[in-house]
Amino acid sequence: MPRARKTFALVGRFSDPRVAESAAIAVAHLAERGVATLVADDGESARFEAGTAQVVRVAESELAGRADAVLAIGGDGTLLYAARLVAGRDVPLLGINRGRLGFLTDVLPQDLTASIDAVLDGSCDIDVRPLLEARLSRAQGAPLVQQALNDVVVQKHETGRMIDFESWIDGRFVNTHGADGVVIASATGSTAYALSCGGPIVEPHLDVVVVAPICPHTLSDRPIVIPRRSTVEIALVDRPNTRAHVTVDGIVLDDLLAGDRLAVGPSPHSIRLLHPKGYDYYRLLRSKLHWGRGGNEHNR
Repeated sequence: MPRARKTFALVGRFSDPRVAESAAIAVAHLAERGVATLVADDGESARFEAGTAQVVRVAESELAGRADAVLAIGGDGTLLYAARLVAGRDVPLLGINRGRLGFLTDVLPQDLTASIDAVLDGSCDIDVRPLLEARLSRAQGAPLVQQALNDVVVQKHETGRMIDFESWIDGRFVNTHGADGVVIASATGSTAYALSCGGPIVEPHLDVVVVAPICPHTLSDRPIVIPRRSTVEIALVDRPNTRAHVTVDGIVLDDLLAGDRLAVGPSPHSIRLLHPKGYDYYRLLRSKLHWGRGGNEHNR
């Protein structure tokens, strides 16, 4: 018997007319099904006027805790934001694509109400995606810790200058790199920044991580695939004026300075994505990457 879902949280950039349009449809349909809608009480939700009487505004910190499910309307960045809200909570996510590619927000706008019904009726497929954990440690102060669904990226600060850094995997020295940075991506994040760095597309349920240098100076410095249980450590080589910054799913965590240590390993948390019945990862790849457009595409 499906779990009763009485409250949905809605996240998105409501200043985008396409997102606002889908959000209004979602709120009205949820109200018809007797389901309340929550939005974060911030500047973005203040722009969302449609169905105002049917929307309850709460503090962002309370959003996931009070919801039975989250609808992320927008692009993959919106779903990554929603994933940060629900990390460590048993709250599933449904992504409605009003962005560009949409590897994570895979439901088309025209399927919005049918997909909401599928969630309410308990007929969605549940797709568990593990998270990575980034831990930035310094000589002074407590480490900074953040969860990542897609990737953790170390990138140079100054345009036109490489950074030199060293890498270790499970305490074993790997290499000294000269590059613009490095992407440490989960299997889910293999189709994001790591892909543009020459990394492989990884089936999202493989228990692996991709480590991909960004524009390496040495052409033999190639992406590698390691077990997800491993811990990758990154430290800058001490050079004059060298510094980088660390981003976690596109959000800056902090600067990385000489003497700091970044460790990326498995998180104890995961998130649950919801897909309508019939979801096919390889069909998604064909659609988003425009495979098979030469006239021989096998439509199934």
